[in-house]
Amino acid sequence: MMPDFHVLPLALNFGLLLLCAAIVWFAGTRLAYFVDAIAVRIGMGRALAGFLLLGGVTSLPELATTATASLGGNATLALNNILGSIATNVLLLAIADAILGKDALTSVVAHPATLLQGALGIILLGVLAAGIAVGDVSLFGLGIWSAALVPLFALAVWLSSRHENRPTWIAYDHVEVFLAGQQGIATPVPAEPVIVVPTGQLVRRAFGVALVIVVAGYTLAETGDAVAAESGLGSSLVGFLLVGFATSLPEISSMVGAIRLRRYELAIGDIFGTNLFDLMLVPVADILFRGGPILNQAGRFEIVAAILGIVLTGIYIVGLLDRRNRTVLRMGYDSLAAIAAYAVGVLALALVWAAN
Repeated sequence: MMPDFHVLPLALNFGLLLLCAAIVWFAGTRLAYFVDAIAVRIGMGRALAGFLLLGGVTSLPELATTATASLGGNATLALNNILGSIATNVLLLAIADAILGKDALTSVVAHPATLLQGALGIILLGVLAAGIAVGDVSLFGLGIWSAALVPLFALAVWLSSRHENRPTWIAYDHVEVFLAGQQGIATPVPAEPVIVVPTGQLVRRAFGVALVIVVAGYTLAETGDAVAAESGLGSSLVGFLLVGFATSLPEISSMVGAIRLRRYELAIGDIFGTNLFDLMLVPVADILFRGGPILNQAGRFEIVAAILGIVLTGIYIVGLLDRRNRTVLRMGYDSLAAIAAYAVGVLALALVWAAN
Protein backbone atom coordinates (compact mmCIF):
# COMPACT_ATOMS: atom_id res chain seq x y z
CA MET A 1 0.00 0.00 0.00
CA MET A 2 1.29 3.43 -0.95
CA PRO A 3 1.84 5.89 1.92
CA ASP A 4 -0.39 8.90 2.44
CA PHE A 5 1.78 11.73 1.13
CA HIS A 6 -0.58 14.35 2.54
CA VAL A 7 0.77 13.69 6.04
CA LEU A 8 4.37 14.37 4.98
CA PRO A 9 5.96 17.84 5.20
CA LEU A 10 5.77 20.05 2.13
CA ALA A 11 9.56 20.10 1.69
CA LEU A 12 9.73 16.28 1.74
CA ASN A 13 6.89 15.95 -0.77
CA PHE A 14 8.55 18.46 -3.08
CA GLY A 15 11.84 16.57 -2.79
CA LEU A 16 10.10 13.29 -3.62
CA LEU A 17 8.42 14.96 -6.58
CA LEU A 18 11.81 16.08 -7.92
CA LEU A 19 13.27 12.61 -7.33
CA CYS A 20 10.43 10.93 -9.23
CA ALA A 21 10.81 13.45 -12.02
CA ALA A 22 14.52 12.55 -12.25
CA ILE A 23 13.66 8.84 -12.40
CA VAL A 24 11.12 9.47 -15.15
CA TRP A 25 13.75 11.43 -17.06
CA PHE A 26 16.33 8.66 -16.67
CA ALA A 27 13.86 5.99 -17.77
CA GLY A 28 13.01 7.97 -20.89
CA THR A 29 16.59 8.47 -22.06
CA ARG A 30 16.74 5.11 -23.85
CA LEU A 31 13.24 5.10 -25.29
CA ALA A 32 14.17 6.71 -28.61
CA TYR A 33 16.84 4.07 -29.25
CA PHE A 34 14.54 1.17 -28.36
CA VAL A 35 11.64 2.46 -30.45
CA ASP A 36 13.83 3.30 -33.44
CA ALA A 37 15.41 -0.15 -33.28
CA ILE A 38 12.03 -1.89 -33.00
CA ALA A 39 10.64 0.22 -35.86
CA VAL A 40 13.54 -0.82 -38.10
CA ARG A 41 13.19 -4.46 -37.07
CA ILE A 42 9.47 -4.70 -37.86
CA GLY A 43 9.50 -2.33 -40.85
CA MET A 44 7.33 0.40 -39.30
CA GLY A 45 7.57 4.01 -40.53
CA ARG A 46 9.14 6.42 -38.07
CA ALA A 47 6.26 8.88 -37.94
CA LEU A 48 3.92 6.00 -37.06
CA ALA A 49 6.47 4.53 -34.63
CA GLY A 50 6.75 7.89 -32.89
CA PHE A 51 2.96 8.04 -32.67
CA LEU A 52 2.12 4.49 -31.57
CA LEU A 53 5.23 3.21 -29.79
CA LEU A 54 7.08 6.24 -28.44
CA GLY A 55 3.92 8.29 -27.90
CA GLY A 56 2.17 5.42 -26.15
CA VAL A 57 5.03 4.66 -23.79
CA THR A 58 5.77 8.29 -22.91
CA SER A 59 2.08 8.75 -22.07
CA LEU A 60 2.39 6.30 -19.18
CA PRO A 61 3.23 8.97 -16.55
CA GLU A 62 0.09 10.87 -17.53
CA LEU A 63 -1.88 7.62 -17.24
CA ALA A 64 -0.56 7.02 -13.73
CA THR A 65 -1.11 10.59 -12.55
CA THR A 66 -4.56 10.91 -14.15
CA ALA A 67 -5.80 7.58 -12.80
CA THR A 68 -4.53 8.34 -9.30
CA ALA A 69 -6.04 11.82 -9.21
CA SER A 70 -9.37 10.56 -10.58
CA LEU A 71 -9.64 7.74 -8.07
CA GLY A 72 -8.83 10.24 -5.33
CA GLY A 73 -11.68 12.49 -6.45
CA ASN A 74 -9.39 15.31 -7.66
CA ALA A 75 -10.94 15.98 -11.05
CA THR A 76 -9.15 19.29 -11.66
CA LEU A 77 -5.70 17.78 -11.08
CA ALA A 78 -6.55 14.89 -13.42
CA LEU A 79 -7.77 17.13 -16.25
CA ASN A 80 -5.11 19.80 -15.89
CA ASN A 81 -2.37 17.19 -15.77
CA ILE A 82 -3.58 16.08 -19.22
CA LEU A 83 -3.96 19.58 -20.64
CA GLY A 84 -0.72 20.80 -19.08
CA SER A 85 1.18 17.88 -20.55
CA ILE A 86 -0.28 18.55 -24.01
CA ALA A 87 0.77 22.21 -24.03
CA THR A 88 4.18 21.42 -22.52
CA ASN A 89 4.80 18.59 -24.99
CA VAL A 90 4.31 20.89 -27.98
CA LEU A 91 6.56 23.49 -26.36
CA LEU A 92 9.26 20.81 -26.15
CA LEU A 93 9.60 21.00 -29.93
CA ALA A 94 11.29 24.37 -29.36
CA ILE A 95 13.90 22.57 -27.24
CA ALA A 96 14.40 20.04 -30.02
CA ASP A 97 14.71 22.92 -32.48
CA ALA A 98 17.42 24.54 -30.36
CA ILE A 99 19.29 21.23 -30.13
CA LEU A 100 19.18 20.83 -33.91
CA GLY A 101 20.46 24.40 -34.16
CA LYS A 102 21.76 24.52 -37.72
CA ASP A 103 18.35 24.11 -39.38
CA ALA A 104 14.82 24.86 -38.28
CA LEU A 105 13.25 21.61 -37.10
CA THR A 106 10.14 21.95 -39.26
CA SER A 107 12.29 22.51 -42.37
CA VAL A 108 13.82 19.01 -42.18
CA VAL A 109 10.56 17.10 -41.64
CA ALA A 110 8.88 16.37 -44.97
CA HIS A 111 6.51 13.49 -44.21
CA PRO A 112 2.80 14.45 -44.34
CA ALA A 113 1.93 11.95 -41.60
CA THR A 114 3.20 14.39 -38.97
CA LEU A 115 0.81 17.07 -40.26
CA LEU A 116 -2.08 14.62 -40.11
CA GLN A 117 -1.31 13.71 -36.50
CA GLY A 118 -1.13 17.35 -35.46
CA ALA A 119 -4.43 18.19 -37.19
CA LEU A 120 -6.16 15.22 -35.55
CA GLY A 121 -4.91 16.41 -32.16
CA ILE A 122 -6.46 19.82 -32.78
CA ILE A 123 -9.81 18.18 -33.61
CA LEU A 124 -9.82 16.15 -30.40
CA LEU A 125 -8.84 19.19 -28.32
CA GLY A 126 -11.68 21.13 -29.92
CA VAL A 127 -14.16 18.38 -29.00
CA LEU A 128 -12.85 18.40 -25.42
CA ALA A 129 -13.20 22.18 -25.12
CA ALA A 130 -16.73 22.01 -26.52
CA GLY A 131 -17.67 19.32 -24.02
CA ILE A 132 -16.47 21.48 -21.14
CA ALA A 133 -18.29 24.57 -22.44
CA VAL A 134 -21.60 22.81 -23.18
CA GLY A 135 -21.59 20.43 -20.21
CA ASP A 136 -21.57 16.64 -20.24
CA VAL A 137 -24.28 14.05 -19.66
CA SER A 138 -23.56 10.63 -18.19
CA LEU A 139 -24.47 7.50 -20.14
CA PHE A 140 -23.66 4.14 -18.52
CA GLY A 141 -21.12 5.79 -16.22
CA LEU A 142 -19.30 7.72 -18.96
CA GLY A 143 -19.91 11.25 -20.21
CA ILE A 144 -21.07 11.50 -23.83
CA TRP A 145 -18.43 14.07 -24.75
CA SER A 146 -15.70 11.96 -23.13
CA ALA A 147 -16.96 8.87 -24.94
CA ALA A 148 -16.80 10.73 -28.27
CA LEU A 149 -13.02 10.93 -27.91
CA VAL A 150 -12.71 7.13 -28.15
CA PRO A 151 -13.88 6.64 -31.77
CA LEU A 152 -12.05 9.81 -32.77
CA PHE A 153 -8.82 8.38 -31.36
CA ALA A 154 -9.44 5.08 -33.16
CA LEU A 155 -9.96 7.04 -36.37
CA ALA A 156 -6.69 8.89 -35.75
CA VAL A 157 -4.79 5.60 -35.36
CA TRP A 158 -6.36 4.19 -38.53
CA LEU A 159 -5.68 7.28 -40.60
CA SER A 160 -2.09 7.55 -39.36
CA SER A 161 -1.29 3.90 -40.09
CA ARG A 162 -2.91 4.15 -43.52
CA HIS A 163 -1.15 7.42 -44.33
CA GLU A 164 2.33 6.38 -43.22
CA ASN A 165 3.27 4.39 -46.33
CA ARG A 166 1.00 6.30 -48.72
CA PRO A 167 2.26 9.89 -48.72
CA THR A 168 -0.22 12.09 -50.59
CA TRP A 169 2.41 14.72 -51.37
CA ILE A 170 6.17 15.18 -51.23
CA ALA A 171 8.02 18.35 -50.28
CA TYR A 172 9.65 19.78 -53.41
CA ASP A 173 13.15 19.73 -51.93
CA HIS A 174 12.76 16.04 -50.98
CA VAL A 175 11.41 14.75 -54.29
CA GLU A 176 14.79 13.55 -55.57
CA VAL A 177 15.57 11.83 -52.27
CA PHE A 178 12.16 10.13 -52.25
CA LEU A 179 12.36 8.97 -55.88
CA ALA A 180 15.92 7.76 -55.43
CA GLY A 181 14.84 5.72 -52.45
CA GLN A 182 11.96 4.24 -54.47
CA GLN A 183 14.39 3.23 -57.25
CA GLY A 184 16.97 1.75 -54.89
CA ILE A 185 19.56 4.48 -55.55
CA ALA A 186 21.88 5.55 -52.73
CA THR A 187 20.58 8.68 -51.01
CA PRO A 188 22.06 11.07 -48.44
CA VAL A 189 19.64 10.02 -45.70
CA PRO A 190 20.95 8.80 -42.33
CA ALA A 191 22.09 5.18 -42.36
CA GLU A 192 19.98 2.63 -40.55
CA PRO A 193 21.43 1.55 -37.20
CA VAL A 194 23.06 -1.85 -37.00
CA ILE A 195 20.85 -3.77 -34.58
CA VAL A 196 22.58 -6.67 -32.85
CA VAL A 197 20.15 -7.05 -29.93
CA PRO A 198 17.44 -9.70 -30.49
CA THR A 199 13.90 -8.39 -30.91
CA GLY A 200 12.69 -10.12 -27.76
CA GLN A 201 15.40 -8.45 -25.71
CA LEU A 202 14.55 -5.05 -27.19
CA VAL A 203 10.90 -5.52 -26.24
CA ARG A 204 11.81 -6.64 -22.71
CA ARG A 205 14.03 -3.59 -22.19
CA ALA A 206 11.32 -1.27 -23.47
CA PHE A 207 8.81 -2.94 -21.15
CA GLY A 208 11.17 -2.50 -18.20
CA VAL A 209 11.54 1.20 -18.96
CA ALA A 210 7.75 1.52 -19.23
CA LEU A 211 7.29 -0.15 -15.83
CA VAL A 212 9.73 2.26 -14.18
CA ILE A 213 7.86 5.19 -15.73
CA VAL A 214 4.49 3.92 -14.42
CA VAL A 215 5.74 3.49 -10.83
CA ALA A 216 7.54 6.84 -10.78
CA GLY A 217 4.55 8.51 -12.43
CA TYR A 218 2.18 7.15 -9.79
CA THR A 219 4.33 8.56 -7.00
CA LEU A 220 4.65 11.79 -8.95
CA ALA A 221 0.86 12.16 -8.98
CA GLU A 222 0.56 11.56 -5.25
CA THR A 223 3.31 14.00 -4.31
CA GLY A 224 1.99 16.57 -6.81
CA ASP A 225 -1.47 16.38 -5.27
CA ALA A 226 0.05 16.75 -1.80
CA VAL A 227 2.15 19.75 -2.88
CA ALA A 228 -0.97 21.35 -4.38
CA ALA A 229 -2.92 20.90 -1.15
CA GLU A 230 -0.13 21.89 1.26
CA SER A 231 1.15 24.89 -0.70
CA GLY A 232 -2.29 26.40 -1.26
CA LEU A 233 -1.55 26.90 -4.97
CA GLY A 234 -4.52 24.78 -6.01
CA SER A 235 -4.86 21.73 -8.23
CA SER A 236 -5.48 23.73 -11.42
CA LEU A 237 -2.20 25.66 -11.49
CA VAL A 238 -0.07 22.86 -10.01
CA GLY A 239 -1.65 20.26 -12.28
CA PHE A 240 -1.07 22.35 -15.39
CA LEU A 241 2.45 23.61 -14.67
CA LEU A 242 4.24 21.44 -12.13
CA VAL A 243 2.86 17.93 -12.62
CA GLY A 244 2.17 18.52 -16.30
CA PHE A 245 5.81 19.47 -16.87
CA ALA A 246 7.22 16.67 -14.73
CA THR A 247 5.24 14.00 -16.57
CA SER A 248 6.49 15.43 -19.87
CA LEU A 249 10.07 14.55 -18.98
CA PRO A 250 10.01 11.24 -20.92
CA GLU A 251 9.01 13.18 -24.02
CA ILE A 252 11.97 15.54 -23.53
CA SER A 253 14.53 12.78 -23.13
CA SER A 254 13.13 10.53 -25.88
CA MET A 255 12.75 13.46 -28.26
CA VAL A 256 16.33 14.59 -27.64
CA GLY A 257 17.45 11.02 -28.32
CA ALA A 258 15.52 10.97 -31.59
CA ILE A 259 17.04 14.28 -32.69
CA ARG A 260 20.53 13.01 -31.95
CA LEU A 261 19.75 9.95 -34.09
CA ARG A 262 18.50 12.38 -36.78
CA ARG A 263 15.09 10.71 -36.67
CA TYR A 264 13.11 13.93 -36.95
CA GLU A 265 9.77 12.34 -37.90
CA LEU A 266 10.16 10.08 -34.86
CA ALA A 267 10.64 13.12 -32.61
CA ILE A 268 7.59 15.04 -33.87
CA GLY A 269 5.53 11.85 -34.05
CA ASP A 270 6.41 11.29 -30.39
CA ILE A 271 4.99 14.69 -29.41
CA PHE A 272 1.82 14.62 -31.52
CA GLY A 273 1.28 10.94 -30.73
CA THR A 274 1.69 11.47 -26.99
CA ASN A 275 -0.89 14.25 -27.10
CA LEU A 276 -3.40 12.00 -28.84
CA PHE A 277 -2.82 9.28 -26.23
CA ASP A 278 -3.13 11.90 -23.48
CA LEU A 279 -6.56 12.91 -24.77
CA MET A 280 -7.65 9.28 -24.53
CA LEU A 281 -7.00 9.54 -20.80
CA VAL A 282 -10.05 11.82 -20.46
CA PRO A 283 -12.55 8.93 -20.80
CA VAL A 284 -10.32 6.84 -18.51
CA ALA A 285 -10.46 9.60 -15.89
CA ASP A 286 -14.22 9.88 -16.42
CA ILE A 287 -14.72 6.18 -15.68
CA LEU A 288 -12.57 6.30 -12.55
CA PHE A 289 -14.06 9.55 -11.21
CA ARG A 290 -17.12 8.87 -9.04
CA GLY A 291 -18.61 12.35 -8.98
CA GLY A 292 -20.44 12.27 -12.32
CA PRO A 293 -19.08 13.31 -15.73
CA ILE A 294 -15.59 14.63 -15.08
CA LEU A 295 -15.89 17.40 -17.68
CA ASN A 296 -18.62 18.99 -15.54
CA GLN A 297 -15.94 19.65 -12.92
CA ALA A 298 -13.97 21.77 -15.41
CA GLY A 299 -14.47 25.42 -16.27
CA ARG A 300 -12.85 28.45 -17.88
CA PHE A 301 -9.35 27.44 -16.78
CA GLU A 302 -9.55 24.10 -18.60
CA ILE A 303 -11.12 25.69 -21.71
CA VAL A 304 -8.25 28.19 -21.94
CA ALA A 305 -5.76 25.35 -21.41
CA ALA A 306 -7.32 23.35 -24.28
CA ILE A 307 -7.25 26.42 -26.54
CA LEU A 308 -3.57 26.92 -25.70
CA GLY A 309 -2.87 23.35 -26.85
CA ILE A 310 -4.75 24.04 -30.10
CA VAL A 311 -2.81 27.26 -30.77
CA LEU A 312 0.59 25.68 -30.07
CA THR A 313 -0.13 22.68 -32.28
CA GLY A 314 -1.44 24.97 -35.02
CA ILE A 315 1.77 27.01 -34.95
CA TYR A 316 3.87 23.93 -35.70
CA ILE A 317 1.47 22.74 -38.39
CA VAL A 318 2.01 26.10 -40.10
CA GLY A 319 5.76 25.62 -39.67
CA LEU A 320 5.62 22.12 -41.18
CA LEU A 321 3.71 23.50 -44.17
CA ASP A 322 5.86 26.59 -44.67
CA ARG A 323 9.17 24.77 -43.97
CA ARG A 324 11.08 28.05 -43.74
CA ASN A 325 14.69 27.30 -42.85
CA ARG A 326 15.60 30.47 -40.97
CA THR A 327 16.74 30.43 -37.37
CA VAL A 328 16.99 33.00 -34.60
CA LEU A 329 18.65 31.99 -31.32
CA ARG A 330 19.14 28.51 -32.87
CA MET A 331 15.36 28.12 -33.37
CA GLY A 332 12.95 28.52 -36.24
CA TYR A 333 10.36 31.29 -36.30
CA ASP A 334 7.62 28.81 -35.40
CA SER A 335 9.45 27.75 -32.23
CA LEU A 336 9.87 31.38 -31.16
CA ALA A 337 6.16 31.96 -31.83
CA ALA A 338 5.30 28.85 -29.77
CA ILE A 339 7.36 30.10 -26.82
CA ALA A 340 5.62 33.48 -26.96
CA ALA A 341 2.18 31.86 -27.25
CA TYR A 342 2.92 29.56 -24.30
CA ALA A 343 3.98 32.53 -22.15
CA VAL A 344 0.80 34.45 -23.03
CA GLY A 345 -1.27 31.34 -22.39
CA VAL A 346 0.23 30.76 -18.95
CA LEU A 347 -0.41 34.42 -18.09
CA ALA A 348 -4.05 34.04 -19.16
CA LEU A 349 -4.36 30.88 -17.08
CA ALA A 350 -2.89 32.64 -14.06
CA LEU A 351 -5.43 35.45 -14.44
CA VAL A 352 -8.31 32.97 -14.72
CA TRP A 353 -7.02 31.06 -11.69
CA ALA A 354 -6.65 34.25 -9.64
CA ALA A 355 -10.22 35.31 -10.55
CA ASN A 356 -11.71 32.03 -9.27
